[in-house]
Amino acid sequence: MARRFIDISMHLENDVPSDPPGLGPKIQYIDHQTSYPDLAQFFPGLQKEDMPDGEAWAVEDVQLNTHNGTHLDAPWHYASTMDGGQRAITIDEVDLNWCFQPGVKLDFRHFPDGYVVQATDVEAELARIAHTLQPLDIVVINTRAEAAYGSPGYTRAGCGMGREATLYLLERGVRLTGTDAWSWDAPFPQTAKRYAETQNPGLIWEGHKAGREIGYCHLEKLHNLSALPPHGFYISCFPVKVRAASAGWTRAVAIFDAALQASAP
Repeated sequence: MARRFIDISMHLENDVPSDPPGLGPKIQYIDHQTSYPDLAQFFPGLQKEDMPDGEAWAVEDVQLNTHNGTHLDAPWHYASTMDGGQRAITIDEVDLNWCFQPGVKLDFRHFPDGYVVQATDVEAELARIAHTLQPLDIVVINTRAEAAYGSPGYTRAGCGMGREATLYLLERGVRLTGTDAWSWDAPFPQTAKRYAETQNPGLIWEGHKAGREIGYCHLEKLHNLSALPPHGFYISCFPVKVRAASAGWTRAVAIFDAALQASAP
């Protein structure tokens, strides 16, 4: 079987509403013509016509938040502590063994936007796909948000993982999870409505805050999860090493490889 890759990352790009207003990436494209002065400063006497087709280089200036695009959240993002009181690790301290492991996809596209997934939902989906979780499995959640990417409704789309559902995974040795939605938790507008009705602060970011009990990472803004089977692949999602940061961008990829499957424990 030949090795096959499925890209499960989204683009970093201008003018696509993948974040709330004002929080998206800003990319300035500098083409081969307009970059000539930058090149010429290194080579006194160089004339533009001296270069093939008068071209210098293409380069981009990028303004990013560490949570723009497909990224990996570190426990430091959720709280200052993890594992019941230990200092939470930052993205440059994440165990890279967590970032290349067998993948498991849970299909929750049937749940409505804003639904909070419970442990019983996870258990039922694992039974449906006939998979028993193994320590360090990377578990990704396919939600309705995938279909909304590129529209203004993306950040309000998809279900979210509740505290008990998250702990269900973590208690079985999972340390890295992911979602195609803007957040691992239910979208903020629906959570805000529930909070207004109950005044219960425990509803706010409950899936993230589970990391205070058991430290874990999760991927957000994955893409193309509908192309994946429930299991039988690996996920690679090594984060960019930003010192002391709460997250790092990643080119997350699903890998299908007979040799990898044969070597799995």
